[in-house]
Amino acid sequence: MIPGEHEFTLNIRQAQIDDIPFIVQLIQELAEMEKVSSPLNKTYVKYYLSQPNCYILVAEAGDQSIGLLSYMMKPDLFHGSDTCTISELVVSKGFRGRGVGSALLDHLMRQLISIGCVEISVSTLPDNQGAIQFYKRHGLVDEAVLLERHFN
Repeated sequence: MIPGEHEFTLNIRQAQIDDIPFIVQLIQELAEMEKVSSPLNKTYVKYYLSQPNCYILVAEAGDQSIGLLSYMMKPDLFHGSDTCTISELVVSKGFRGRGVGSALLDHLMRQLISIGCVEISVSTLPDNQGAIQFYKRHGLVDEAVLLERHFN
């Protein structure tokens, strides 16, 4: 049970093909919130879900999907074990600030520990203080610098 204005029971599960429209819609909502556009479409989500090390957790309240967390698993030579990178964590507008993101992240971390994963990482923009503080509350720390180059 998640406390809030209206308490609700949360179910977290792995995404399935039927979730594709919700996934596209929620990523588009994230892009709008960040004042950018995303080229994501149903075909690419289907491709993503078909990859052996790419996963999406979906949070549901009753029969309504309300959040998602996408992540990738990869072997790491230095650690000699698998590591996890979070790609996106987004909650539907009406459910933000009600513990859904924390529930998704906590669920993932329990799952990772149970399979022997040794590290979880995430990147966010340096001015996204809300996300930075959220991840720090869950035990993630500043440990590395991520350098990127985008190709058009």
